[in-house]
Amino acid sequence: MEFDHIAVAAETLAAATQHAEQALGVALQAGGEHAVFHTHNRLLGLEDGLYFEAIAINPEAPKPDRARWFDLDRFRGPARLTNWICRCEDLDATLADLPQGFGEPVSLQRGDLRWRMAVPISGVLPFDNCAPALIEWEGDAHPAARLAASGLRLTELRVAHPEAEALAVLLAPHLRDGRIRFVQDVARLSARFERKGEVRELA
Repeated sequence: MEFDHIAVAAETLAAATQHAEQALGVALQAGGEHAVFHTHNRLLGLEDGLYFEAIAINPEAPKPDRARWFDLDRFRGPARLTNWICRCEDLDATLADLPQGFGEPVSLQRGDLRWRMAVPISGVLPFDNCAPALIEWEGDAHPAARLAASGLRLTELRVAHPEAEALAVLLAPHLRDGRIRFVQDVARLSARFERKGEVRELA
């Protein structure tokens, strides 16, 4: 399991984009639309092979026949950092090693990008959505390699939850990344970035 990307959600893609651009000080790039869950996004390349996405329900797309990923069907309020995503070499094997609740694999594609993502039937990830969503990229294509460099480096992802220690213990055999910090607090995510010596915060 490796850290892959983070996501800001909002009730509209414009709101998610504005929130991210104001916090990070750089413009997001074009993304696309997602079949199956009928969402759309905008993207930003980060240093170290990571990337960032702003995501929201696409109001012009039909309603899916299942709950949307990232718990977007229940999203209310201002735009905020809602999810972090980790990639797996073998999604099925990783899911078999974890408790139930991380979801079942769903095959997806956007253009020539193809991936499988574990999505709970309810759309809600464990630990009040503070657990990572799991993804397996198929083939060599990856969004980060196609995005213009922003100069932003993610230095810390803060995963706060009342049961943060239990989440950290659960993930420890699968994920070792010094940028990820688990904190016992109310459930929320926040991230810190650096660019040209300047520190930026996103929550």
